[in-house]
Amino acid sequence: MKVLIIEDEKIAANNLETMLHQIDLNIKVQSKIDSIEESVKWLSNNSVDLLFLDIHLADGLCFKIFEQIEIKTPVIFTTAYDQYAIRAFKVNSIDYLLKPIEIQQLKQSLEKFEELNQLQNAKTVDFDALINFYNNRIKYQERFIVRYAQKIKSIKTDDIAYFYIEAESVFLCTKSHNNYPIEYSLDRLESILNPKDFFRVNRQFIVNIASIENMYSLSKSRIKIELNPKPDNEVVVSFGKMSDFRNWLNK
Repeated sequence: MKVLIIEDEKIAANNLETMLHQIDLNIKVQSKIDSIEESVKWLSNNSVDLLFLDIHLADGLCFKIFEQIEIKTPVIFTTAYDQYAIRAFKVNSIDYLLKPIEIQQLKQSLEKFEELNQLQNAKTVDFDALINFYNNRIKYQERFIVRYAQKIKSIKTDDIAYFYIEAESVFLCTKSHNNYPIEYSLDRLESILNPKDFFRVNRQFIVNIASIENMYSLSKSRIKIELNPKPDNEVVVSFGKMSDFRNWLNK
């Protein structure tokens, strides 16, 4: 059986491959991919029997893959998504495995796939149903707890102008220009912030649309953003984000 692992955490992808080989040495992992962009390229030119797919990838939600190409391959989701979603993903895919994945659960999912495959009834994914479920049920982060000196403070998400990386640490900046370190990665923040309000413009910044004061076209493929409050570093939308950024602004 040929499988593809789409997973943005290298350790998780390697662990999944190891467990698959422990279950059956005949399972061949054709590739391990960590982004939407690379997934689209690979799937446009290759095929497998089964996909292992994480929802939150390095460059966004996995659903974007299926907006760009038609995929009929059965899917087993492997993600740390909230448990209340398990039923929806089980109904609309082969199976759903909550991280950290246990080898016995993985074995059961593969057995389920084999049974359905023998009956020629292996499910393709109803991504429209999953997207609707995701949009209707997900609860976005409403506040963040921050610590400064000996104090602890709760900050409403609506009061945050942007998140940024500095010296390998992540900070939030409030609209009143107070900066606090937080124990989240930007990748994690992307999955818990409301995408109507927040957008990751590059590797260093996630910005609140309400904090964009001005925008300047540097070229056909580059836009400079002026934020309020003003950050220490220049903020430019990365080339790979340009199309999605324009769409976000037009919503």
